Amino acid sequence: MAKRCGWVPENDPLYVAYHDDEWGVPVREERGLFELLTLEGAQAGLSWATILRKREGYRHAFVQFDPDAVARFGQADVERLLADPGIVRNRLKVESTVANARAILALREQGESLAKVVWSVVDGQPLQNTWRTLAEIPAETAESRLLARELKRRGFRFVGPTTCYALMQAAGLVDDHVTSCFRHGATE
Repeated sequence: MAKRCGWVPENDPLYVAYHDDEWGVPVREERGLFELLTLEGAQAGLSWATILRKREGYRHAFVQFDPDAVARFGQADVERLLADPGIVRNRLKVESTVANARAILALREQGESLAKVVWSVVDGQPLQNTWRTLAEIPAETAESRLLARELKRRGFRFVGPTTCYALMQAAGLVDDHVTSCFRHGATE
């Protein structure tokens, strides 16, 4: 049996698949980054298991994370989403997803992209960390603080440094698989 990071419950196939196939794999396309940004923001104060189990609900509710479609959501859509048990029904989190879609469109209008902004904090290349234990992994870094400031400056919401570091981990900007994990260094 493959050795995994200690945060993965081995008896949970959804968690195992997420760890083995997605977490830490570089994501550079807009919808994928928008999805991860939304899910990491939704997780604030909750367990990742809750978010993973609601992921399909999020994909349905937010039109497969199409920023153009989500940016057109109005107050009636927000109210509809607040009644949707398939997602976390938190007004600030729902409204931030709509605002973030609009911020993505604003980036495009300026000739930029979400990927360019996000990946700029690591100069476009994933950082390979060498943590031996989960306790060594920080909740935030200088890069995640920079990303949070940059996203906020550009109109994004629910993007604090801890959420941004979780995004960086999930989207493969950093490889935070512990050194004993079979996925450590796998995306180099």
